[in-house]
Parts: sequence; C-alpha cells; structure tokens
Amino acid sequence: MTGPLPVVLIPGLLATQQLYAEQIPQLWRLGPVILADHTRDDSMSALARGVLASAPSRFALIGLSMGGYISFEILRQAPERVSRLALLDTTARPDTPEQGAARRAQIALAAEGRLGEVLDASFPLLVHHARRHDAALRQVLDLMAEEVGAAAFIRQQQANLSRADSR
Repeated sequence: MTGPLPVVLIPGLLATQQLYAEQIPQLWRLGPVILADHTRDDSMSALARGVLASAPSRFALIGLSMGGYISFEILRQAPERVSRLALLDTTARPDTPEQGAARRAQIALAAEGRLGEVLDASFPLLVHHARRHDAALRQVLDLMAEEVGAAAFIRQQQANLSRADSR
C-alpha cells in the first residue's frame, strides 16, 4: 500500500465520534480516519466482522476500552490487515465474576429505561477524580450515551460479557 495509512478508531462503551473530537483533526493530517460502528451487534465476532467490512485492506487500529476488546477479535479474524495497533485503557482478560454481574445489572437497568442510573454510577469510575464535578464533561458523556441509546448499550454489554480471553 502506498500513501498514508488509514486509521480505524474504535471507541469504548456508550461512546461516539465525539470521544475523538480533539484527535480526529490531527489524525486526518496523517491520513484517512474511519470511526467504527460498535453498536449494531451483540457479539465480539460480529462487531469485528462489521469493522473489517467497512475498513480498508490495511490500516492502523486504535481501540479504547471496549474498542480494545473488539481489536483483539479483529486480530483473531484478520491479523494481516492490521499494520499498527494502539490499545488504550483495555484488557485482554475476560471479566471477573463480579464484573460480569455488574454488567448484567447494568443491562437490567437499561432494559427498564434506567440508563441514566447506569451513567450516574459509572461517571466517577470513567473520569479522573479532578474532573468528577466537571459539568461540561458529564454533558458530553450524557450526549454520547443518548446518541448510542439503551438498546445498543445492551448489545454492547452482551458482547462484552461473551468476549474471549485474549491473553
């Protein structure tokens, strides 16, 4: 492949392109940027297939948190297509029983129309302690969650629960 290397960004749970608002303009200076849709399927294998279907033949891959889980699956399915990899705030390990139980509880809340409660409980865990009272940051996270929606959140969590051990 000649020319700039495309970059595929996979955001985390409940995140949208807004997550990368500051990085995308800088990355575009280096080459094409593709934001993966990680909201349509409820398994890691299907999410990875979806990303691969919309990605170029070779690309650099950046996965944040859940995006890292999807990245591991992409590497299982088509390692030859990934020329560079950045994994941010993610893990190759499967959930512990406690983490799995927490995900199932979040799924139940979202199914009852209580996604806001999931966000209220998650926000302090997602941001640096110095930003826990940052109303503007909270608003961005709330807007992303609203855009993703409860149904997609449930699919994402189901995929997270069923992910493979990537160690």
